[in-house]
Parts: sequence; C-alpha cells; structure tokens
Amino acid sequence: MLDILIVGGGMVGASVALKLSRAGLQVGLIEKQPVTVYDPQSTVDLRVSAINRRSEQWLTDLGAWSLLQQWRLCPYKRLQAFEGEQAGLTFHADEVALTHLGHIVENNLIQQALWANFPANLQLFCPATVTGFEQHADYASVTTAEFGELKAKLVIAADGGQSQLRQLAQIGVSGWQYQQSCLVVTVNTEYEQQDITWQQFNESGPRAFLPLPGKQGSLVWYDHHHKIKQLAALSKTALAEQIQQAFPAKLGKITVEQAASFPLARVHAKDYVKGRLVLVGDAAHSINPLAGQGVNLGFADAMLLSELLEQAFAQGQDLADRTLLKQYQSTRQRENALMMSAMDLFYQSFSSSLPPVRFLRQLGLAVAEKAGPLKHWVSRYAVGIS
Repeated sequence: MLDILIVGGGMVGASVALKLSRAGLQVGLIEKQPVTVYDPQSTVDLRVSAINRRSEQWLTDLGAWSLLQQWRLCPYKRLQAFEGEQAGLTFHADEVALTHLGHIVENNLIQQALWANFPANLQLFCPATVTGFEQHADYASVTTAEFGELKAKLVIAADGGQSQLRQLAQIGVSGWQYQQSCLVVTVNTEYEQQDITWQQFNESGPRAFLPLPGKQGSLVWYDHHHKIKQLAALSKTALAEQIQQAFPAKLGKITVEQAASFPLARVHAKDYVKGRLVLVGDAAHSINPLAGQGVNLGFADAMLLSELLEQAFAQGQDLADRTLLKQYQSTRQRENALMMSAMDLFYQSFSSSLPPVRFLRQLGLAVAEKAGPLKHWVSRYAVGIS
C-alpha cells in the first residue's frame, strides 16, 4: 500500500509528488497522458502563467527552476493597470528592491521540468484512466482501467477544475459562470523581449499583455461570449487586424501565431477534505484568471499540504489525521476565498459603465499610484513575499 496516491500530474500535482517522494514517503502518481520532453525548437505553448517569487522559490527547491532558466522563461520588472489611455497604476521591482516581480512561463514547460526531477522511488501510473474511487477505514483506493485498484493511506486529487475525484467523492462546489469568455493569443511583436506585463480595462472586459522570450507575447482578451466566439473564428490575419484596433497603441504591430478561447467560471469546493481524500489546486478552486494568480494559489496549497504531511510522516502520525487535514483546509480555503472575492470585486468594478463607478475607479488608480507605503505593501503581496 502506498502512503500517498496523487491523481493528476499537472503543475500542482507533480510538485506535491516530487516533494513528498523526496521526503521518503511511498508516493504514486496517476496521469492520463505522458509528458513530452522539452524541445528547444517547439512553439511557445498557449497556456502560460505569471509565476510569483514565492512559487519561483518552490520550483527552485524542487530543482525545476534551474531547468526552466536553461529552457524558456521571461522575467518582468513592471506590472501596469490602466483604463483607456490613462497613465494608471504601475508597480516596479525597483520600488521593493527586487530584480524582478515575477516570470511568465509556459505551463507545459513547468510540468516537464518537474517530471524531469522525479526520483526513482516515485511510482508513476501513466497513461491511466480513473474508473472508480472508494474510501475505507484505513485506506482509500482508486481504480484505473490500466493498472487496476491502487491503494493508499491518503489520496490527493490534483485533477483540475472538472475534478473527477471530487465528483466521485460527492464534494459539492459553489460558483458560477461569468458572463464573459476569454481569448488567448500568442503573437509576434515588433519589440524585443519586454519587461512589463499590463492590463487595460474596458467596459467590455480587460485586455492584457504578458511578455514572452524574444519578440513574442501572450495576449488575453476578455469579452462577451458571442464576441469571443466571433474572434476565435477569424483567420490569423483578420484576428491581428481586430487586435490592432482593440488593444492600446503601446502593443505595437503584431502577427498572430495561435489562439484559443474558453469560458470564464468560478468554482470553489465546499470541502477540501473528505475522509482520506484531499483536494489541491484547480480541483479545489478555479479563480478568475484576471490577475494570473491561479497556479500561484495551487502552489501555495501544495506547499502547506506537503509541509503538514512531511511532519506527520516523520512523527508516525496517520497521514489522513482529521486535525492535520482540517488545518490545511481552514488555512487554504480561507486564503483562496479571500483572493477569489478580491478578484471578483476588481473584475466587477472595472466592468461597470456607470459614470460614478468609472470616476471612482480612475480616482482609485490615481491615488494608489501615489500611496507610497500602501503601494509598497501591495507590490510585495502581489509577488508572493511578506
């Protein structure tokens, strides 16, 4: 019997598997499909994340960050939020005595770097299709089509926003579909690698730029479902023309490499723990991607859960001890809910076309830009340091 069985080998699940297996626990990892090996000639993946400094340290400790530095990533020193052509609010790494605020990294490269560090004692079940889940007094089991029944003292669900394990365990969720969809576009730009990520707020939704290595960038366009559907159906040339008209002039000339769209939703599990099952990452919470905090919240889950489980293992404690897992749930559920609510408030206030609301948010950006101590605190919080 395994100590820990993790379902889902994405960024969060792989990081937990790596950390716990290095600590000496018997860990198994179930994943649907094998991870490809890094190819320097590969095109930039559409899915990218803004990795804050806390997550960067986590990946460094796991040995993944050194590989990413050799592969592809893009540091940014400035973060800007503005409305229309207003000056807006700018955070700069120099203001908090840092070399950078974070990095934009492709999701698949983070996963590849974590997998490349898997130790020999980590049992990998891949490719594997989950067909069942059961709980018992002293263990839980996951049944797969390829490997049969796998038993563990604790099962960790890291299988994404549509978590199969969460559904099989009948853990309820709260949340809703936002009245918008999101278009993600990889573009070639006329500028060399930039050190800024910015978001322009519009009544129809935000438009964002994330820098990528070389003369490339990732654009995010939020808008009503029908508008995003229309944009996604355009040719690359026609889409580039629409982007040039809708995005601020600071974007410069671009050509489209690839694009994809998806609806926006908020999902929060009512429980992170049920018996010998615990949820992490998107299986526990899916947040509005407005501030790029999704994977950072997932890594924060992984850090705390790994720390508690390592302590329990060292002390010979039951890994599914209720007090231990409730400590994880109460801490992470509270912090994740706070971030989700903050992002929703931000999202709603910047989506309103009411003149009073528009005046207040423009005033708020102007005041925040000049509020030295407050701005300094927000900058440090945004990059994941206290």
